[in-house]
Amino acid sequence: MSAAVDVPSVERSTIKKVSVRLVPFVALMFFINYLDRTAIGFAGPNGLSQDLGMTAAQFGFASGVFFIGYILLEVPSNLALHKFGARIWLARIMITWGLVAVLFTWVSSATQLYWLRFLLGVAEAGFFPGAILFLSLWVPSRYRAKVLSLFYLAQPLTTAIGAPLAGALIQAHGVFFGLEGWRFMFFGVGVPAIIIGIVALFYLKDKPADAHWLTTQEQEWLTAELASERDATNAREKHPSVLSVFNNGRVWILSVIYFGFVYGLYALGFFLPTIVKGFQATLGTSFGPVQQGFVTAIPYLLAAVALYLWSADVHRRGLQTWHIAVPALAGAVSVPVALFSATPALTMAIVAVTACAIFSALPNFWTLPTQFLTGAAAAAGVALINTIGNVAGFSAGYVTGWLHDVTGAYVVPMFVVGGFMALSAVLMLVLARKGKVAAADQSAEIAVGH
Repeated sequence: MSAAVDVPSVERSTIKKVSVRLVPFVALMFFINYLDRTAIGFAGPNGLSQDLGMTAAQFGFASGVFFIGYILLEVPSNLALHKFGARIWLARIMITWGLVAVLFTWVSSATQLYWLRFLLGVAEAGFFPGAILFLSLWVPSRYRAKVLSLFYLAQPLTTAIGAPLAGALIQAHGVFFGLEGWRFMFFGVGVPAIIIGIVALFYLKDKPADAHWLTTQEQEWLTAELASERDATNAREKHPSVLSVFNNGRVWILSVIYFGFVYGLYALGFFLPTIVKGFQATLGTSFGPVQQGFVTAIPYLLAAVALYLWSADVHRRGLQTWHIAVPALAGAVSVPVALFSATPALTMAIVAVTACAIFSALPNFWTLPTQFLTGAAAAAGVALINTIGNVAGFSAGYVTGWLHDVTGAYVVPMFVVGGFMALSAVLMLVLARKGKVAAADQSAEIAVGH
């Protein structure tokens, strides 16, 4: 780049363009992804379980079996993304899962539901770590916490917006093609995945040099900046390889930390609609599907605000251990405390604390792997961490449902959730104490999007 170039100005304009051009679109993909995988949580208490004659344990198994296929193909899928490029691979994943999601419209037995949930996991494998890796490859490390937080806003907003949307689709019972409401809901959330997947083939780019929306100076600055960081990481970490990831203690500790967060996230996501519906007996009233959706949305809407504010503090101070450990501890305490609430309103307030805690930690957590992994090793490492986390996705749904059937209440399963989140907090402190994770670069003075 020419010496006459105003580097701060180029840096500022480049990061802003990447944030505006890529983050909202990838966040939209994530929005649809998370809605499709959690749609069963809305369908369960609104006709699916009754129509298919399912117990709570069977519903929990159907919720969790998704993660078996997802886990098996997570690392191979992310390595394929590294080989073939994010544009083609993320679009392929999205179109495939959209086709499978639409098939839920015609499921007629618990066994069919199990198989479709398994195939949905196979189709979606690699999307989330691929999206994280894709965005990490477009922004220097000092901006990643901010950019990933903007991307991660899609997850709580999926429920905050998606829950009432799913309720409206469910309420359209018999209106379209004579379908039950929960069947039409599956159809309504599956089709957009196919459409956006096709759009992604033309919209996404694999590297800055292909981005026609960046100027030549911006392309050169971003390419050089990312290459410099990659070379520095490779030199510091002695050229991490794919195989080295599986022998890396930091990767495995981060995997267990993520397991705790995901366990809490999916226990909350799969069973909160059911818990909300249970308020009807307490209040002596009846909630329609849309009302259930709005009540379910409250904790997630607050979580989206907390996520943004917490990540803004990370960007201002630089990532500190407590930015991840404190939310983990808050979630660990709030989950079991909610069981002893005297009113539905207090229960929802405590659940909101749990949601805020989980979502405040997650985007900042994902800046850690790329501190010491690059290239194919980063693809494998991020995928491995997400794979272990998604073991929690399977076990949270099944174990929560099974323990409820055995004990007749949610007391024991919620204490299990709190225990795993407490473990995440402890391991984060252990990792920091050993000096195995570094604080984020605090030198950046340019806020993303400003």
